[in-house]
Amino acid sequence: MSDVTTTDLYEVTMALSYLLEDMSRPATFSLFVRDLPSERGFLVSAGIEPALDYLSAFRVTSADVEDFASALHRPYADLSPLCGMTFTGEVRAVPEGRVVFAGEPLLEVTAPLAEAQLVETFLLNQVSHQTAVASKAVRSVLAASGRPVVDFSLRRTHGTSAGMQAARTAALTGFAGTSNVAAAVRWGLPASGTMAHSYVEAFPDEEAAFRAFARAHPGPVTFLVDTYDSVRGVRTAARVLRDLGRGPGCAVRLDSGDLGDLARRARAELDRAGLPGVRVVASGGLDEYGVDSLVRSGAPIDVYAVGTRVGTSADAPYLDSAYKLVEYDGRPVMKLSSAKVTSPGRKQVFRRQGVDDVIALWDEPAPAGAEPLLRTVMRDGRRLRPPDTLPEGRARLTAELATLPADALRIRAPRPGRAVCSERLSGLTADLRRRLGSS
Repeated sequence: MSDVTTTDLYEVTMALSYLLEDMSRPATFSLFVRDLPSERGFLVSAGIEPALDYLSAFRVTSADVEDFASALHRPYADLSPLCGMTFTGEVRAVPEGRVVFAGEPLLEVTAPLAEAQLVETFLLNQVSHQTAVASKAVRSVLAASGRPVVDFSLRRTHGTSAGMQAARTAALTGFAGTSNVAAAVRWGLPASGTMAHSYVEAFPDEEAAFRAFARAHPGPVTFLVDTYDSVRGVRTAARVLRDLGRGPGCAVRLDSGDLGDLARRARAELDRAGLPGVRVVASGGLDEYGVDSLVRSGAPIDVYAVGTRVGTSADAPYLDSAYKLVEYDGRPVMKLSSAKVTSPGRKQVFRRQGVDDVIALWDEPAPAGAEPLLRTVMRDGRRLRPPDTLPEGRARLTAELATLPADALRIRAPRPGRAVCSERLSGLTADLRRRLGSS
C-alpha cells in the first residue's frame, strides 16, 4: 500500500472525472488555517518538508490503480487514466519554523487540476498535524524559560507515525532530546531516557535497582525516585551516586505528586549530600501550563520531560485547516458557504515587524520594508533547493519569536497576531462575491 492511496475516496473520483473531461489546465489550491485555537497566539509552520518529500516521489502506479478500482468496485480499465500520473506542479510554501496566523497560506500548490486535487488529503494530514504539535511544543519551550525540555510522547501519541512526527516537530521548536530511539537516529537528535517503575519494582529494593542500573551504564545515569517514597528515593539515589563517585551529569527524576514541593526537597537532599551537580528532572502529565506554573513558583527543576499532552496537542488536537481551490486556468474562484468563505486568487503574505501581516495577491509588490513569507520551493515537480534541516528551522523560529509581541507569547490567554487583506485582494473578493451572488 503506497502513500498515493492514503487519500480520501473523493479525491480519486474527482481527479478521474477531471481527466475524462479534459480539465487539465493549471489550478491553484491554498492550504491555510481558518482560525487559531483559543489558547494559541500564533502557529508554527511544520510538516512542509515531509509534504515536499511526498510530492517529489508522487507517482500513481498500476498497483495504486488496482487499489482505487477495488475501493470503487469498478474494473481496472475505468481507473486506468490515473496510471502514471506524477506531480509536475509548483509549490510555494512558508518555510518550517516560521510563525503564521489565521488565514495565511502555509503552502500553495499550482499544478494540472487532477494532480493538485489528488494530493490534497496527504498534504492536509502532514501539515495540519505537524503544525498543531509544533505550535503546542513551542509553548513548552517558552514556558521552560531556557531550561531543557525533552519529548517523552511516543507511547501515547495516536500511532507510531504520529510519534515520529511529534519528535521531529518538538526538535524543530527547540526540544533538547527525545525518548524515541527511531526519531533520534533518523534526525540526529539526542536520545534521552531513564528507567520505569517496573524496573525498580523488579529488584528487592530501590538501592539494589539503582546500583544495578549504574553497573549497566558507566556514564551519567538518571534514577527514578518516586516508586515508593520520593524523598527517601532521593536519599537512596544520593547515597548510591556518592558511593560510586558519580555526580555531574547524573539526575533524579520525579514523575508524580506535588512536583514543586518534591523538587525543593530533592534539591535540598542532593545539596546536603554534596551533589550540587546532580540535576532534578520532572515529568508526569506536564505540558506548557504545568511547566509554566512550576517555573513561576521557583521550583528547582533543571529538565522538563513532556509527553502525552504535548505529543497529542491535548488542548487543541486539531486545526481548522483547509485546502481550497482559489484559481483555475487563470480564473480566480472562491467559496461562499456560510462561515467558510474563502479568498480568491494565488497569494503572498508580507510581514513587517510591529504591524499586522498583509495577505496579498501573489503578484503584488511588497510594502516598504516587508518580507514575503511564501517562497517557491518546487517547480515542474522538483525541489529547487535541498531540504531544510531541523537546525535551520529552529534558527528561523528563534528569530521569529524574538519579534513577536509579549502578549502573543503568553502561555495563558494570549492575544493572537493577525493578518489583514490587501486592498487589491479585498477588491477582488468583493467583486467576485457580487458576481457569484448574482449568477
